[in-house]
Amino acid sequence: MTETGPAAVRRELGDFLRSRRERLTPQQAGLPSTGRRRTPGLRREEVAVLAGVGVTWYTWLEQGRPINVSTQVLRAVARALRLDDTERRHLYRLAGSGTPDTGSATSPPELTAALQPVLDQLDPFPACLQTSLFDVVAYNRAYRFLFTDVELIPPGERNCAVQFFTDPDWRGRYLDGDLVAARMVARMRAEVGSGIGSPAAADIVDRLRERSEEFARLWARHDVLPQQYETKRLDSPLVGELRLSFVSTLVPETGYRMTVMTPADESTGQRLRRMAELTETRARG
Repeated sequence: MTETGPAAVRRELGDFLRSRRERLTPQQAGLPSTGRRRTPGLRREEVAVLAGVGVTWYTWLEQGRPINVSTQVLRAVARALRLDDTERRHLYRLAGSGTPDTGSATSPPELTAALQPVLDQLDPFPACLQTSLFDVVAYNRAYRFLFTDVELIPPGERNCAVQFFTDPDWRGRYLDGDLVAARMVARMRAEVGSGIGSPAAADIVDRLRERSEEFARLWARHDVLPQQYETKRLDSPLVGELRLSFVSTLVPETGYRMTVMTPADESTGQRLRRMAELTETRARG
C-alpha cells in the first residue's frame, strides 16, 4: 500500500534521483570510464562531485532523510543528472519547491454546473473535465460514447488511467496503446509531483499497481512528461478510426483541466458528426 505524507514524498524523491542516476553513464556525464561496474549508471559519489555537494548529504537525499534542500543545490543536482525541463520541475516539486495540483475524484457542483454547458456546446467534439489524476468529473455526449458508455461506469471508476490499464475494451480503442501507456504514466508522475503523498494520489496509484502489471512496471521507471498537445488514433466502436488532436487547458483556480478532442482530418470530422447522429437517441434514453 502506498504511504502518504512527507515521508512518502521524500522516498519518492529518492527513488526518482536513483532512477535518473542509474540511466546516466560516466561517458554521458563527462567522466572517465573506470571499467566494468556492478550497478548501472553513475555512483552516488560521482553525482555528488558533479553537483559540488557532499557525498554524505547526497546519500541522505537519496535515502529520503528529512534534510533541507536549497534551490541552488537542486539546480546543481539537476545539472549533474542531465535532467530536462520537465524532470527538473518534477524534482523541485518533490523537494518542496512547488505545489502541484493533486485533484480529487469529485468536482464542486457549482463548477460542474458552470462548465457543463461549455462542454455540451463543443459537441460533436469529445470534451471532458478531469483532475490531474485523470478522474473524469464532467463530459459531453461525444465523450460519453467515445470509448464506451461512460454512464455505465461507476463514478468512482471514471478515471482514464484506471479504465485504460484495467479495461481491455477501453485500452483496445487506442491504436497505439503501448505508446499511450508510457506517456500517460509519465504525464501522471509529472502532474502529481509531490502530491504522491496525498491520499487521493496514493489511492489511485495503489489501485493501478495492484490491478495492472504494466502500470507498475512503467511507474517504477520514474519517467516524467509535460502535458502535450498530441494527436491520437482511436478505433470508435460506432464509426471506426478517428484521428483526434488532444488539447488540454487548465481551468484557473480549480486544479481541473478541460480536454477537448478535435478532428485531425476531414474524415474524422465527418465520422464525429455521424457518431453524434447515432448517439442522439441513446443519450435521451
